Parts: sequence; structure tokens; C-alpha cells
Amino acid sequence: MTKYTETDLELATLEWLEELGYSVKYGPDISPETDLDIQPSVAKAMAGKERTDYADIVLEGRLKAAIDKFNPDIPQDAKEEAFKKVVLVAHTTPNLTLNNKIFHSYLRDGVDVEYMRNDGTVAGDKVRLVDFSNVRKNDFLAVNQYTVIENPSTTLRTVSNRRPDVVIFINGLPVVVIELKNPGDEKATVKNAFNQIQTYKQDIPSLFAYNELSIISDGNEARVGTISANIEWFTRWRTVDGKELASNALPQLEVLLRGIFDKQRLLDLISNFIVFETDGEKTIKKAAAYHQYFATNKAVESTIKASQEEGDRRAGVVWHTQGSGKSLTMTFYAGKVIQALNNPTLVVLTDRNDLDNQLFGVFSKCSELLRQTPKQAENREELQELLRVASGGVIFTTIQKFLPFGSAQGKSEKYPLLSNRRNIVVIADEAHRSQYEFISGFAKHMRDALPNASFIGFTGTPVELTDRNTRAVFGEYVDVYDVTRAVEDHATVPIYYEARLARIELAKEEQPKIDPEFEELTEGEEVERKEKLKSRWARLEAMVGSEKRIRLVAKDLVDHFENRLGVIEGKGMIVAMSRRIAVELYNEIIKLRPNWHERDDNKGFLKVVMTGSAADPLNYQPHIRAKHALDEMARRMKDPDDPLKLIIVRDMWLTGFDVPSLHTMYTHQTQVCRFKFGIS
Repeated sequence: MTKYTETDLELATLEWLEELGYSVKYGPDISPETDLDIQPSVAKAMAGKERTDYADIVLEGRLKAAIDKFNPDIPQDAKEEAFKKVVLVAHTTPNLTLNNKIFHSYLRDGVDVEYMRNDGTVAGDKVRLVDFSNVRKNDFLAVNQYTVIENPSTTLRTVSNRRPDVVIFINGLPVVVIELKNPGDEKATVKNAFNQIQTYKQDIPSLFAYNELSIISDGNEARVGTISANIEWFTRWRTVDGKELASNALPQLEVLLRGIFDKQRLLDLISNFIVFETDGEKTIKKAAAYHQYFATNKAVESTIKASQEEGDRRAGVVWHTQGSGKSLTMTFYAGKVIQALNNPTLVVLTDRNDLDNQLFGVFSKCSELLRQTPKQAENREELQELLRVASGGVIFTTIQKFLPFGSAQGKSEKYPLLSNRRNIVVIADEAHRSQYEFISGFAKHMRDALPNASFIGFTGTPVELTDRNTRAVFGEYVDVYDVTRAVEDHATVPIYYEARLARIELAKEEQPKIDPEFEELTEGEEVERKEKLKSRWARLEAMVGSEKRIRLVAKDLVDHFENRLGVIEGKGMIVAMSRRIAVELYNEIIKLRPNWHERDDNKGFLKVVMTGSAADPLNYQPHIRAKHALDEMARRMKDPDDPLKLIIVRDMWLTGFDVPSLHTMYTHQTQVCRFKFGIS
């Protein structure tokens, strides 16, 4: 049996890249002569060097040639200024991720420069480093065994001398690092390759100031991630063209390279599918996974078709299961469709205030990708005002704001026309819900207001075959990423359920029947259908939230969660049926564990997160917080080292809220005789 080595894997990588049209160079062939006592292959002096020093990260000749080619009308002094900014970007700040963010903006949008015009006025301009519109004008190079010495002015014993396996350059800029491990060594795993990347970041951080993506492989597994990603966020790329999953018989590394390093696709990923999210003082770099990338491009293509003169304005439905990054996919879609349709107006719809706030928060963190700042309509008047523009804008609103003004008084009124433009795209979250009913629901009012807008829906739940309303408004599926594939990809974790105590014992005549649509209702006043079920809700809530039962649930929950923490460190979430139950459950739990309570929001093991106002009961008030306080609470919950371990929620933080350390969720089903806890 043939035993493959790391060299074999490296050569195979270079061959695959050559087939994709990349030039290939051997590191020592472009490196400077040296007297340093390092590896003989590195020390070998050859002609035709592109680097004058091992500290040179950028291939400067290639970068200067690209700048000259792409910026013929910009004065030479300005081009030289831009060149210096790029070459020195690794030293802009002491923070590697921040330097990387600065470089990413240079790469995607160009380098800001100023210069004097002939008439004496000052011009502001950008120096482009890459031609994203014409891939063939760019220089793509793969270099293996690329030695970097971070501090060349000191003696060899104190410098950091590292040699990544393969570095990918675009126009002389080292945008990708590939680290390979020996496939014939059982102890050489993909985790070892990840650890090697972390060592490089520490020893030769200047190289990673330019890094857009990092690839790790042990010959069996292959993963892609960013400089801020933990190993669990290094993901597999499972398709070459997005049309079908690659066979498991194909090497994962080959599929990844062919899927990502098609030249046009790599430029697309860099330009449209990388974001930096800042949460407090920490900045995280995120890149699209394969399902997000291909779904976004399919959705953009279907939107272009739907919005044309002959289009039916139904751009389709994207079903990506909950937990698979749907909110970020929506953001990638928004960023790209803005460019594809020449700055349309985007209206992002949800059907609950808390979902509106959460999604608005995700988009706001990615405003650089959108190239504009999203706005949130506070009321119907502001929504109308924001929509009365010629083009542009990313507007967030709940669907209930499309209720005609007279409808609240029981009058049947048509929603006023806001715009006849075709370059308006309505993006609906959780598009399977019946609030989007087309004949007499909110979808009709949206059509009245925006008759020529195109509609696209995103959902984490499959659209039922009998659901004609969703199809009438949005059309058919554009892309499907179901829970089975998400678990296979480790995009979401498998969910395990465990039934827990506290049956409700009732006589037959006391058992109320719950309407099938009841589970979709929220506590928000804006959901009209809730009024029709108010009496049934009240009876069920009273039974589920009885004093005796809350005591039983609190005792079982405390015992169970403490046992969980004895086995696995992490966090838990309790989903309460109502705000009253949330508050009373909190009170019962802190009776059992007084040390879990802290009045200070910056301290404490247990907290309640729920909506509310100053008009709510006095015992609700300690749990009602302003947005900035909720944001800080969210930061605490997401921090695995923060002492906040357990949160009680009513209708917030249930979707689009990413907490990797959350391992246990306690929730109930709306069945009369059972209160069920789940463990995820």
C-alpha cells in the first residue's frame, strides 16, 4: 500500500492550483540570498529573486505593477503613498485583527489617497489593488515553502523563522495560507495544522495581517477559516459548483481547492462574503460557509430575474435550518443584491420587535459590507418617510407597520401607495408564517404600498406543501439547507431531548383545546390574532404557571443544571411561556440558590431577559432593560468565561442568537398535560 507524505500532499495542492490557472513558484526560487544558518533549501542562492529580505511579506514588484495597471489616471506620488500604506499595514496598530480589517478594506474598496489637481484643488480618490470586474487582469500565484523571518535585524537565535507550506498571492499580496500535515502519520491531524496556524500568527504576525482565508488539511480532512476563528469554525467546503455535493470518494482538499480557488469565486468571496463583527472590544472575522455562499448567489440571481420588467416579483424562499447562520446569509444577500441591482431600497421584514432588533443588530455590525448604514423604522409614519426615496436604503420594520391607519378602528382601508419603483426588494424573515397571507393579510398591504417590489423570503422552518400563501408571495425554494446536512457539516449540533416531570392533572372537561396556530403567537401587542385566543392562552398559562408547579419546576431545573455543569462547562437557557412565569420562576430559583442572584447586571449567575415598559408591574421592573443593557447582557452570555451561566427568556434571544457554549435549553410544549424540558 502506497504511503503518502506531506510532500506528496503539497505537490498535489500545487497541481490542483495549476489546473485552476495559478502560477506556481518554489519559495527559495524567489527568496533572497542569505548567510543565515537555516534550512539548506532556503539558503540556496538562485537568480531571479523577487524578495530582497526574508522580512518582505508582500511581493512588491507584483503589487506595484498591479497598482500601475489599475490606476492609470492617479498621479505617481499618490500611488506610491498607497503602496506604502499597504506594505506597512501590519504595523498600523498593535492588534492583528484590526490590521487585517484595515487591509481587507484596502483590498476590497481600494486605498484612500489625496492629490493636487492641475487647477490647485485637492482630489480624494482610491487606489485599487485588485480588478474585481475582470479576473483575468489579476496575477494569481501559489508559492510553496515561503520562509518568513519576522525580526531580521536581530541574531538568528532571537528571530521568528517560519515557513508555511503554501501561500496564495493575488497581485503580490499574500491573501491565503495553506498548512498541510503528513497524511501518512496517524498523529498528524487537522488539529495539528490548526495549531501550526496559531503558531504562525504568534511568530510571523505580519503575514497574517494580509490573510483573508486559512486552509488546514491532514490529507483526509480539509477545512477553511479566518484568523479569528477557533477550530470549530474552520469548516468543510463540500461542493465545487454549488449544484451538488461532492462525492465522499473525492479528497476533501481537492473539493475545497476547486470550490474556493476558482479565480472568480475567490475574488467574489473576498469582496462580498467576509465581514468583521465587533462585540465590545473584541473583533471577529467571519467568512461565508459553502451553503451561505451558494445560497446567496442563487438568491441574487433569482432576484435579478424577478425584478426585471417581465419578472413576477417573486424571488423565492431560502430555507436554511435554524442555527446554520441564516441571519448572516441574509446579510451577505443584502450586500450583494445592492450591487447587482444598482443600489435598490431593501425593506427587511420581521413579525416581532425582538427579531427586528436582533436582525438589525446583525446588519448594523456588517454595515461596511452593505456600504451603508441600516435604519430602523420606529413607526408607520417613519416607515413611509424612509420609503419615499429615489433609491437606496436598508430599512428594518415589523410587518405590522403595514397595517392601514384606519384598520385599528375596524375600518377596511387600502394601504397608501408609497412607491411604484421596481428596484425595491422586500426581504422577509421567517417567511413561512401566516402573517404573510396574501389575500387579506399583511402581504396584501405591502403589495398595495409597494406594488412593483420584489419579495424574497428566508426561513429556518420548511414551508408546508399546503402553504399556498407563502408561495403566492415569495415563490418556490431557491435553496435548501436542512437540519440533516447542517448536523453533518457541524454547522449545528445534534439536539437530544429529555422529558422532565410536572404533568398537569385535569379533569376531561377542564382540558382546553389549543388552536394549531397558537404556537406562532407572541406576547407582543402587535399580533392581532392573539386577541382571538386570549381566553385560551390565559387558562393554559394559569395552569402551566401555577405556584405549586413553578416550585416543582424550579427545584428540578436547579438540580438538573448543576448536574450538567458537573459534567460539562457551559451555559443554559430557560424558555418561559409568559413574562409572569419568567419572573416567578426566577424568584423561586433564587430562593433555592440565593448566590445566583445579583442586582448588578454586570454580576450574577442567573438573569431574566424579556420585553417590557415602565407601565408593567413593579416586580417586572428589575428585569426590563434598555437596549444598551441588553447588548451588554448578550455579550456576557456569549462569553464562555463570564459567570452568567443561566438565562430565562420569554420571546427574545431565541433565533439569531449565537452562543457556542450554550449546551442546555429548558423549554415547554404547548400541550395541556405536559411541561417538557429539552437538552440540546
